[in-house]
Amino acid sequence: MGGGGKAPAERYQPYYVRPKRCPEVVLVRVDLFNDLSLTDDGGFFVRKAARGERCPFSSEISITFDRNRRVTDITVENGEQVTEDDYLAWVSPASEDAA
Repeated sequence: MGGGGKAPAERYQPYYVRPKRCPEVVLVRVDLFNDLSLTDDGGFFVRKAARGERCPFSSEISITFDRNRRVTDITVENGEQVTEDDYLAWVSPASEDAA
């Protein structure tokens, strides 16, 4: 099964979310060719829930893209967008010792 297509690095975009009242950082992966829905103006959007394994609270990330699939807006409800460094610090062995 061939198919070519885009390389994984070009197809998937990672976003990092910390749900409200939780120290955990959740990786949200967006597939630019399967997850996006078309908007009325020709762009795209995606909405994904983010819930950690150790956190009872969920958050929602909404991302708007232009017609070339470039991000134009990101909002997070019931949480905050954080960086890859925050995620890496959370998944490091030292953070598991503290939990």
